[in-house]
Amino acid sequence: MPEVTVVVPTRDRPHMLAQALRSVLCQVDVDLEVMVVDDSEGASAAPVVARLADPRVRLVRHGGVRGAGAARNTGIAEARGRWIAFLDDDDLWAPTKLSAQLAGARAADAGWVYGGDVTVDASLRVIGGDSPPSPAEVVRDLPRHNAVPAGCSNVAVRRDVLSSVGTFDSTLATSEDWDLWIRLASVGEPARVSGPLVAIRSHPAMASRSIDRMLADIDTVAARYKLPVDRARHERWAAWMCLERGSRGAALSHYARAILAGDLKSIARAGVAVVRPGLVRRPASVSSWAREADLWLEPIRQQAACSDGRQPDRIDG
Repeated sequence: MPEVTVVVPTRDRPHMLAQALRSVLCQVDVDLEVMVVDDSEGASAAPVVARLADPRVRLVRHGGVRGAGAARNTGIAEARGRWIAFLDDDDLWAPTKLSAQLAGARAADAGWVYGGDVTVDASLRVIGGDSPPSPAEVVRDLPRHNAVPAGCSNVAVRRDVLSSVGTFDSTLATSEDWDLWIRLASVGEPARVSGPLVAIRSHPAMASRSIDRMLADIDTVAARYKLPVDRARHERWAAWMCLERGSRGAALSHYARAILAGDLKSIARAGVAVVRPGLVRRPASVSSWAREADLWLEPIRQQAACSDGRQPDRIDG
């Protein structure tokens, strides 16, 4: 039986899915299987899986759109591994992601584990990222916001622990991971691996850019668990998203709500957003953290360039 089942929900992103699956199949020192759950109306995942021709990869089709949470639950139901890890089809893993997380979880006697991450652009260049918070900080901050960095793509959980708290709430479109982390934290603190193990790809179609739905889901989760949610933080996030797509008016509206929630510093942010919107966007990281991630991202970039027929870019330093 495999040690880990990797569950990959996907919908009509074959190119990204192929890169994500290759990053899974390159994992070192771990016995795994991969459950690809096609949550689309068509069958765009089937050719990708067929081209890989790897017996560790299995494909399940929903035959229609049911959402990422439902797709992950389908994969969980089919899983045979003692551990279950999740990877969204637009994200990527370092080759040591699973082995490092399993070792960290065992050392801490933890039933779930996360690591660090970077954010990358369409060319897989690092544009952000930092060291992850400690497990104590995650548990402390979960009632206020989704404190586990990088969402589902970052977490591995022991199957028996997951069974004890339940799977994803498929009625939530954007905060189903936060809802699950709250339940997992109620039965035990996670373990942490301090390294950039996950690359989150920033692009217009990513689920976290669905601002109205995410804010509604946050309200649902907050009401369900009676949480003291940090409203100002979430409104600032919404303002960032609006600025990234050039919607200054909408950004100012969210900054106004952050101010009403008690974040007086957003008065200055709103003023800057009118004149120099780029200054209040989330800063990119150019630290040693990013350089560490580049060590495993560069081969993926090279492979992507070759498959697209382009001359591979060179990285200095």
